[in-house]
Amino acid sequence: MNGILLLDKPGGLSSNAALQRVRRLVGADKAGHVGSLDPLATGMLPICLGEATKVAGEITAARKRYLFTIALGARTSTGDLEGEVVEEGPLLQLTVAEVELALEAFRGSQQQVPPMFSALKRDGQPLYKLARAGITVERAPRPIEITELTLQNLAGGRLELTALCSKGTYIRVLAEDIARRLGSCGHVVALRRLYVEPFERAPMQTLLEVETACREGTLPAMIAADAALPGMPAVQVPAELAGRLAHGQAVMVAGGTAPGRVRLYDPQGRFMGLGEADAAGQLHPRRMFSG
Repeated sequence: MNGILLLDKPGGLSSNAALQRVRRLVGADKAGHVGSLDPLATGMLPICLGEATKVAGEITAARKRYLFTIALGARTSTGDLEGEVVEEGPLLQLTVAEVELALEAFRGSQQQVPPMFSALKRDGQPLYKLARAGITVERAPRPIEITELTLQNLAGGRLELTALCSKGTYIRVLAEDIARRLGSCGHVVALRRLYVEPFERAPMQTLLEVETACREGTLPAMIAADAALPGMPAVQVPAELAGRLAHGQAVMVAGGTAPGRVRLYDPQGRFMGLGEADAAGQLHPRRMFSG
């Protein structure tokens, strides 16, 4: 049970609840999801099962593409439909040109202050728990990058947009900031994660499809763990050195390799896990697969 399942998370379900349902269905001892989605949100939630949990951190660092809709004229406590209205603003008659001008300010590298309704922790306590108790704390801005931000539709005080952005980007905050720059306030009324790199073209599975496959006695389709690492150099390790790496020992491979993180394979082409090459040409095991 080692692989990555690309779940099309339904709305109304937390990422952890979706993860636990998949884990129980497939009978995995270890499982973890990559990049939390709000209960409101739908779309791609990569779930790493078994040994594939060891590459989850690599996927977390990848860019993500979202489709989202901003309703102008009201800001909520949560930044989306789940919260209460805490501010009202004018309903503007915007032109496409005006929106495009505002969006230009959000493309590229910038700083973003995380919302109170988030899973970030303060003194071990998730911020959303503090927010529900009516407590607000200071949050340091964090660097993000929005590679693409495109207007898809403008109608009836609502903007539909797509964004390709770095890890750590909060779409709810981005929506509020866009609305503010347009001269009003706003909140997210629809949010879908279209993909997580490098799975742009990979099909997703619904919970129903996973349930059906398991009920019929077959496993749902999964992606091999190393498919999450296409940009990482691959190194094939000779048989006499593979065992030493598997036991945590550094080895020297003939020909050497450039310093940095690498994918490790045995002579039969089986993925062994992640390693790191140092400047002297030694390979150090970092996150090795068992078995």
